[in-house]
Amino acid sequence: MSTRKALPLAARPEDVATLGERRPALSTFPTPLVTLSDAAVRHNIDTMARWTRAHGVGLAPHGKTTMSRELWQRQLDAGAWGITVATPWQLSMALDWGVPRVMLANALVQPDALRAIAPRLDAAEVVVWADSLRAVEIMDDALAGAKGIGRLGVLVELGAPGGRTGARTRAEARSVAAAVGASPRLRVAGVAGYEGALAHAGDEASLRIVRSYVGDLVSLHDELESAGLYPDAGRALITAGGSAYFDIVVDVLADRADPDGVRGRAIDVVLRSGAYITHDDGFYRGIAPLSRAGGGSFRSAIHGWATVVSRPEPGLALVDAGKRDLPFDEGLPEPQALRRFGAADVEPLHGAEATAMNDQHTFVRVPEEAGVQVGDVIRFGLSHPCTTFDKWGALPLVDDVDSASPRVIGLVETAFG
Repeated sequence: MSTRKALPLAARPEDVATLGERRPALSTFPTPLVTLSDAAVRHNIDTMARWTRAHGVGLAPHGKTTMSRELWQRQLDAGAWGITVATPWQLSMALDWGVPRVMLANALVQPDALRAIAPRLDAAEVVVWADSLRAVEIMDDALAGAKGIGRLGVLVELGAPGGRTGARTRAEARSVAAAVGASPRLRVAGVAGYEGALAHAGDEASLRIVRSYVGDLVSLHDELESAGLYPDAGRALITAGGSAYFDIVVDVLADRADPDGVRGRAIDVVLRSGAYITHDDGFYRGIAPLSRAGGGSFRSAIHGWATVVSRPEPGLALVDAGKRDLPFDEGLPEPQALRRFGAADVEPLHGAEATAMNDQHTFVRVPEEAGVQVGDVIRFGLSHPCTTFDKWGALPLVDDVDSASPRVIGLVETAFG
């Protein structure tokens, strides 16, 4: 019997290995379930790769979204500059998986973790962030006994009042950079920031906040250059851009990109968008950065599937997926389609709405004319892929979720510890 909730109960290891050959109907898989659409994943990876190339910037997708070796490799194969991670363990996984360039978008202030990773720094290019003198002190002390490694690249993080991490003023950030530059074990590699902590909508006021913040990040870079805090022969990295405002980030930063050093010091501008790989039917669909930039659109590649287990009163259906299975922090799942009991084909479902979620159930208001019955399966659009992947150790990969009868062509595994 399978121990993975994404697989049929009777699945054997050899059944997983032959999914690509057998292409079983998705209707033969159990619920609750979350699937990835290969057609949409390919479209999104290709679209983002073309867009970043056209604007002369790099992309280090945030790997915490998927924590999937297979999906990371597909992004790297499409030309990604590297992979971004958030924790020492994620950094270790990236090194285990052979990622050649890794950005830790946090201060690495756990000495044991830093000492464990230090011997591996000759196998990959690693940069970390710092926003305080204390963080610099901890990293410098932890590396004091490390042998045979170069100076660890540190990106000075600029924040803003009311934001998340990051030095709150450029003056504070310059002090951090000076401390990094004074260390024999660290070097100033560039500047970093996350604009997504300062806004959460696509209105003009939010876009102005983001634009102003990224402008401050550019000013910090210029100040470090003027102060001689970059190594004489080194490159500089300017990185910002989550999944919600990367178009604004590029609008401000693109003219600073100079990877070949034509205008002087070589400068890499690198985005860190991660959620684009699957997009969604909620938050990211609503904020639509690519559409705002006139660059086309992404397609939602991630969907939930749940069986109707109860119709206890008119207009109400209870399904067997809940907070353990589907995301809820950026909006409830969106009922989109229906697969009738015993059928393989999917049909549109109009007028239904998820109204509440428990651990293992979701409440769905359904129009009576839809004829939803116990045993039917509802497909849901999801909001926020980052809090979807972490609920699943493996996700079935279907050929195209928009086909009448999706076929399973593989299994995408994740590593969330």
